Amino acid sequence: MRTFVYPAKFSNDGHGRILVRFPDLKEAVTDGKDLAEAMEQAIDCVGSDLAHRMFHKEDIPAASPVKRGHRGIPVPFWIAPKLALYLAMRERNLSNSELARRLGVTETVVRRMLNPDHETKAEKIQAALALLGQRLAVDVQDAA
Repeated sequence: MRTFVYPAKFSNDGHGRILVRFPDLKEAVTDGKDLAEAMEQAIDCVGSDLAHRMFHKEDIPAASPVKRGHRGIPVPFWIAPKLALYLAMRERNLSNSELARRLGVTETVVRRMLNPDHETKAEKIQAALALLGQRLAVDVQDAA
């Protein structure tokens, strides 16, 4: 099971803003005027960083456990299913063309399923994940 929650360190930047850094995503940095805005920006920042990595066919760093003094930032819903498929395909060294053949669709359909900017129906990604022996689940937790 894979959990898409990245740890983040929140700190005061000395100018009245809250700075957010991610130990696993070194290039990802954001801030906010208060904790609520910093949390919102952190979620967006994680999504943007992962979308950039997927678009450029880069490795995706695994999320380390959330340690004391850090907050867990969930991967946003708009990219989490695509990220799950991207990682499942990379783990199996499966090309877009091969997945398309197995699904009975064109390679363009698979390419769009992996494109962070393309709206894809969740059912299509669920079908692709099922073909790869995986299932997408949503976990609802109390906010802390």
